[in-house]
Amino acid sequence: MKKLENKVAIVTGATSGMGLQTAKKFLEEGAKVVLTGRNQEKLDALKTELSGDYLLVNAEASSISDSEKLIAQTVSKFGKIDILFLNAGIFRIETIDNLTEEVFDEVHNINVRGPLFTVKAAFEQLNEGASIIFNTSVVNVKGFVGMAAYGSSKAALRSLTRTLAAEFGPRGIRVNAIAPGPIDTPIYGKHNVPQENIDEMASNFPSLVSLGRFGNSDEIANTALFLASSDSSYITGTEIPVDGGFAQV
Repeated sequence: MKKLENKVAIVTGATSGMGLQTAKKFLEEGAKVVLTGRNQEKLDALKTELSGDYLLVNAEASSISDSEKLIAQTVSKFGKIDILFLNAGIFRIETIDNLTEEVFDEVHNINVRGPLFTVKAAFEQLNEGASIIFNTSVVNVKGFVGMAAYGSSKAALRSLTRTLAAEFGPRGIRVNAIAPGPIDTPIYGKHNVPQENIDEMASNFPSLVSLGRFGNSDEIANTALFLASSDSSYITGTEIPVDGGFAQV
């Protein structure tokens, strides 16, 4: 039997990278999967890549009303929810002299407010034994220049993982996080990081990683599958680093 047979999963930010690979993995393991993105064209393009029982929903990660519609559409299509992978996020690098309220609010609205209120919207629709997974980052334990907004948003998610694990525990609902390290993903190019900075990071990171390479989206997806399935039935409130030792050694 497949690990997620007949489970209902939501994966936010699923049009590329870690979210898309995780959604594919969940489908392969028998789940009914709802994939979100904020670009309808990219969502429509997924129809040629996906197989299985899925639903594509246009949703802005920072919008509470979109989160409420997402949950309503999921329940209408598939019934109650077993898995939430709150993957949607935004990456910004701004040193303190360039940091603005607008950038800070944008990052925290998408990376913290959005996931939290998606959980709130789903509260009554989560099956007993459901799994909630946040996508955090190793930047919540390591300091990097220019990441005041981004790093603090991921640290907030780590805190929410503990808080919600305590709150949901009596219902048998587990809440955990995945903390990616350097992963080969489109997130850097999609935001405000110049290509020369991306190239510099790409050349420097492997020397800082014990395994000597970037990770890939499939390695995140495999970890998400572990946390979504009964294989991790006695794990809650924790954060699993998938970073090749980057923040550990």
